[in-house]
Amino acid sequence: MAEKEENNLMEKIVSLCKRRGFVYPSSEIYGGFSSCYDYGPYGAELESSIKKMWWDYMVQFREDIIGLNSAIFMHPKIWEASGHVSGFADPLTECKNCHTRSRVDHLLEDASVIADEKMSEKEIADLFKKNIQKIKCPNCGKSDFTEVKKFNLLVKSNLGNFTDDWQKDPVYLRGETCQGIYVNYKNVLDSTRSRIPFGIAQIGKAFRNEITARQFIFRTREFEQMEMQYFTSPKTEMQEYEKLREYRWKFYTEYLSIKEKNLKWHKHDNLVFYAKEAFDIEYNFPFGFKELEGVHARGDYDLTQHSKFSKTDLSYTDPETKEKYTPHIIESSVGVARIMLALMTEAYTEEKLEDGEERIVMKFPVKLAPVKVAVFPLLKNKPELVKKAKAVFDVLKYKFMCEFDDNGNIGKRYRRQDEIGTPFCVTIDFDTLENGDVTVRDRDTMKQERIKIEDLQSFLNNKIN
Repeated sequence: MAEKEENNLMEKIVSLCKRRGFVYPSSEIYGGFSSCYDYGPYGAELESSIKKMWWDYMVQFREDIIGLNSAIFMHPKIWEASGHVSGFADPLTECKNCHTRSRVDHLLEDASVIADEKMSEKEIADLFKKNIQKIKCPNCGKSDFTEVKKFNLLVKSNLGNFTDDWQKDPVYLRGETCQGIYVNYKNVLDSTRSRIPFGIAQIGKAFRNEITARQFIFRTREFEQMEMQYFTSPKTEMQEYEKLREYRWKFYTEYLSIKEKNLKWHKHDNLVFYAKEAFDIEYNFPFGFKELEGVHARGDYDLTQHSKFSKTDLSYTDPETKEKYTPHIIESSVGVARIMLALMTEAYTEEKLEDGEERIVMKFPVKLAPVKVAVFPLLKNKPELVKKAKAVFDVLKYKFMCEFDDNGNIGKRYRRQDEIGTPFCVTIDFDTLENGDVTVRDRDTMKQERIKIEDLQSFLNNKIN
């Protein structure tokens, strides 16, 4: 029963995203393009708010973290140094009947077979064979699969290579944004007043050739990451790591106002050889608790690798103690779309009203709502009301993200704004023309109050900011 309700909630969110202009299937008029999505007018605004709040919290509010915007294309050797060329892979199998390719761990999960994260590639393959009769192809339902093999997730490109054999020597669309931070670490040190410990933050696109991306925008082939890499001394790495974990937890619970009951920490038991510690912050999505953000202690692996492959000394000498060392790194990494999906899940509300009607309302925190204020003339066919409403809209639009709406009756307009999460609706009526005040309706309580036009901007500013 619970699973049915979760699936139903996911379907409702996906439907609302399309219907109300948050998220569209990419290339839809051509039949769509698997696991890629376009963000509509309200999705683009919500994304922008998420990125702004993350940047404020991680860069503007911190004296020890600065920003960067590195290129999507980088020297191919960077991906060799990072281990992505040889080790960035998922276990793959193909249905012999319909030739659909699937991730083995996803098939096991769908069949309720638990693959322990400590398992090696061979152990996962053996588990897959052992349970083959329980496992069904998601496309045709058959249980006839090829042997498990590795599939590299880097997306290749022929940028700058005009020969037919470019696949032998490709460049790559970046698989993560942090490598651009690592290779610019020395530039940042040399060109700013930064001293260790300090962090570099970046927001940017990353690309992964996922075998079967799924769960709507949770896992896609093109996505936007928000990452912060913090450079520390070996002695203070774990101390700084615990401080970062606490800071990131507060970002969700205090700054984004996500309910604490919907979040939990997941500790990684099977660490990569260079890692000191790894935790994920998980959110209770409609399909269960899944990774929202990773917070990891990476040791000195990254700068050591890039120093070795580039033959550039990336060590650091403490200006006071004169101690020389390769900095250790702790990181915070989260996808914009995953936060967006968490916020959509958190905000989606169905309410039964006193008159028996039902409404869907997206109860976003006011600071995150795509549209902050909607302005209505009571009637579309009364020029004096429309003119006054336009004048109010023209004043407010320079302070808040606003929308002018005169389509349909007031009730329908309220419902439309509820579904995109607009916190305040301002209605200009005939009393406005006589008394100079407007009706302001609150999204969550649906209560209305009259506010003088000259006080309106101050009133909304107090509510929104």
